[in-house]
Amino acid sequence: MKYGTDALVRLWRAFMCVLVCFAAAAGAHAAGVSRVDSVSINVSDLDRAVAFYTNVLGFKRESEREVAGEAYEHLYGVFGSRVHTARLRLGDESIELNQFLAPRGRPLPVDYHSNDRWFQHVAIIVSDMDKAYARLRQFNVEQASTGPQRLPDWNPNAGGIKAYYFRDPDGNFLEVLEFPPGKGDPKWQRRDGTLFLGIDHTAIVVANTEASVAFYRDELGLRVAGSSENFGTEQEHLNNVFGARLRITALRSAAGPGVELLEYLAPRGGRPIPADTTSNDRWYWQINMRSAEPAGIEADARKAGTPIASAGGLVALPDASLGFTRALVLRDPDGHASLVAGEP
Repeated sequence: MKYGTDALVRLWRAFMCVLVCFAAAAGAHAAGVSRVDSVSINVSDLDRAVAFYTNVLGFKRESEREVAGEAYEHLYGVFGSRVHTARLRLGDESIELNQFLAPRGRPLPVDYHSNDRWFQHVAIIVSDMDKAYARLRQFNVEQASTGPQRLPDWNPNAGGIKAYYFRDPDGNFLEVLEFPPGKGDPKWQRRDGTLFLGIDHTAIVVANTEASVAFYRDELGLRVAGSSENFGTEQEHLNNVFGARLRITALRSAAGPGVELLEYLAPRGGRPIPADTTSNDRWYWQINMRSAEPAGIEADARKAGTPIASAGGLVALPDASLGFTRALVLRDPDGHASLVAGEP
């Protein structure tokens, strides 16, 4: 088959257009996060919190540090910051406990409910729910659920999962969760005598799933891994919210815990995150992510109009005390925080 000059030119232009479009699509997530590193939780007394997580829940202390100075003030967006942090590991996953020595933030609201939009927890996977519940009762933890709940079999994505909410000594919500065979990561089926296995995800309450997916998937590059709609007496008693009906969307990066979006379809009366929330307030949590191109994520955030909590944007730190030297904090559509740091 022979082509004239004009046809060849048109064919070449079409080919180049395909290449440009492919490059643009590939580049759209080139600046995305490579992994979810950990979840940060604010506490009022670091020693007490570390004792609880290590003695009751089986976490291991990895490191401890204290930071202060102008760069950290810019990163956290809080003037005069001095932060004492302990990094703890459970299985393959980690959390960070932060105590703001100065300035001390505001306490948790006393009437905090799990459908309020500042709600966030980490889901700790256990090998035996009955034993985990007995251990938590042994240490007299504050209950948030009526008791462990087995989600019904009519729900194909959640049926057979056992879950229970409780609180740490500062009132932060936590969850223990047991997967039945065939659900969750295969590593959660380990039965070697270890009770607390690791962290599957962190869950956040959102007002609108689509808006949140646009942030976590389209800006940060996480993928949607699954969804379900949960309701019924088991869900009500798990969340301790009468009439609870949730749209749940799970997102994942290449490695690390997932991010689970909880949209309350009913009741719709959950309160928004206070507009003046700062990094030292006790209800503040932070998802810590890593990226090879944090500057690219900052550029994308500015184009999208995403709030940047760090003063001035991407912050260069004086050393690698935090495990990285460049980072910024972004806020999702509901005000939940994500710290995006450069890879070491």
